[in-house]
Order: sequence, then structure tokens, then C-alpha cells
Amino acid sequence: MSHDTLALVWFGLLGVLLIGYTILDGFDLGVGILHPIARSDRDRRVIMNSIGPIWDGNEVWLVTFGGAMFAAFPNAYATVFSGFYIAFMLLLFALILRAVSLEFRSKAEHKLWRGVWDTGFFASSLLAAVLFGVAGGNLMLGLPLDDRMVVRQSVFEQLGPYPVLVGVLTALLFTLHGAIYLYLKTEGELQQRVERWIWRAFGLFLVAYVLTTMFTLVKVPRAVQNFEHHPWLWVVPVLNVLAVANIPRAMFQRRPLYAFLSSCATIAALATLFAAAIFPNLVPSTLDPAWNLTIYNARSSHKTLGIMLTIALIGMPFVVAYSTIIHWVFRGKVRLDHASY
Repeated sequence: MSHDTLALVWFGLLGVLLIGYTILDGFDLGVGILHPIARSDRDRRVIMNSIGPIWDGNEVWLVTFGGAMFAAFPNAYATVFSGFYIAFMLLLFALILRAVSLEFRSKAEHKLWRGVWDTGFFASSLLAAVLFGVAGGNLMLGLPLDDRMVVRQSVFEQLGPYPVLVGVLTALLFTLHGAIYLYLKTEGELQQRVERWIWRAFGLFLVAYVLTTMFTLVKVPRAVQNFEHHPWLWVVPVLNVLAVANIPRAMFQRRPLYAFLSSCATIAALATLFAAAIFPNLVPSTLDPAWNLTIYNARSSHKTLGIMLTIALIGMPFVVAYSTIIHWVFRGKVRLDHASY
């Protein structure tokens, strides 16, 4: 396999890892954002325990994505992580706070104690979701990347209208995704309240989805350049629209699992559109296109990519198998017991 082919393969594998993470941890973050809708301590525990056995396994996909990017495209990894240093530190803080909030909340029954960790669980989930979207929005626009692969941009400059809009869209998408998942895991009065939030989240997401699409076509015209050279890519936005439209249809028909699969398809399609928009770039430069970091000039050596591919072909089935088994074992409605959060 040639060096260029290996670079393409690894770009595709990074896309698969990104899709896997956004789908799996997406509903985790959405559940955290929805946590304040609970009206009783029992409901709060049910919401937390809906993701309790699986949230840490879902985050393995993010760790794997970071490790794969570091090994396959080290120049892009170094540039992105240094350019978004403060944002990534905030993201790391949010993910740690989420984990601590989950684990510490039920260690004491004091109302103030649980209230503090409930707030941390919600705030960290919302912050993480928005930060993921802001990072994606900045990559869509491109970064002021110089010839030394250094991003000359402050954290405040990264909070422009378009990145923030993408951040809001991401948070709303995860909220909708998490609400549908939570509907599958709950019952009774809590489930009825979650259903109302599904419709609210869908309405807000639809508005943000339309606005972001319009903004992208105007602000980032190169986002559709690859569609001119590869017309088959138009299948992706068509499937995306169909997946979005099928969510309310499935909920109206009382088919929540079908709605959840449509939500998964929506996330996968949006992630694919993001990859298609920036390809073959990993970090586009707004200063000079010659300074773009692409899958070809940011890649590791031929031997490194080849060895990594062998390791990935051995390891990835275990990751997929683990995720599949853990979700199968903990399927069904949440039941609280002495071991619950």
C-alpha cells in the first residue's frame, strides 16, 4: 500500500473514530445537559444511572482518536493542540468534572452536597458539547496558521459568531440525541417529561441547523468544493436531511428506537460533511493556502502508518466488541439498587 493510500486510510479511520465518539458520548453529554429537568432526587439518580455503566467506555473513542491523530498526523496534532490549548484545557476540566460529579454525587445524602454535583454534571456536559462545536467551527473557517505551523490566534478570537453558532448547534444536537436515549431508558412521569423535551430540543436544533447551514454556505464557500469534484458526496446531505426529518416522524409513530437510530445517522452525516468540507486538509490556513496542513504533508512515515494500520486492524474490533457488549448488557429501563449512583 502506497504512502498516499495509507494517509487516506488513516483520514478515514479518524473519521470513523470521530463518528463513534460523537454518537456514543453525544448522548452522554445530552443526558447531562438534560439533568436539570428532574424534579426529584430519584429522577436525578435515574438520569445519571441511564449512562452510569457506559459513559467511561464511550470516552475511550475520544482517547483513541487523539492517540491515532498523534501517531498518524503528528504535525496536525501538535498544531491543533497548541492552537486550542486553553480550549482543550477547559474541555479536559469539563470531562474531569463530569466524571467526578457522577462518582461523588451519591457519596452523601446532604441536599447541598448533591446540588453542587448536580450543577457540576450539567455545566460540564454543556461546556464540553459547546467546546467541541466551537473547535469544529474554527477548523471549518480555517486558522491563522503560519509557515512554522503555529496558530496566531487568541482564545477570544476563536469565539467568533460562526464557531459559537456551531457550538450551539452541537449542544442542541447532543441534547436531542440524549433526550431520545433517555426516553428509551425511563418510564412513567419522567419519561413523559423527557418526551416533551424531545420536541423542544428538536425545534431548537432545527432552527440552529438551518441557520448554520446558511451561514456555512455563505461564510465557508470552500465547504462544497469537493462536491464539485465528487458529485456522489451529495448523497450525504440528502441522507442527513432525511435522517433529521425522520426523528419527529418516528417519535410521532411511537418508535423511539427508530428515532434514536435516525439521531445517530444525523450525527454521522454531519461528521462526514465536516470531513468532506476540509479534505484533504487537516488544519486549513487563512494566511496562505500553501501553509495548509494536509493529510499528505502532516503525515507520519510510510512505515509508521503501515505498522499502525496493522495494530488498528487488530485493536479496533475489540473496541467495537466492548462497546456493543456493554450496551447490550445494560439495555432496557433503568432500575435503581444499592449499587446505583
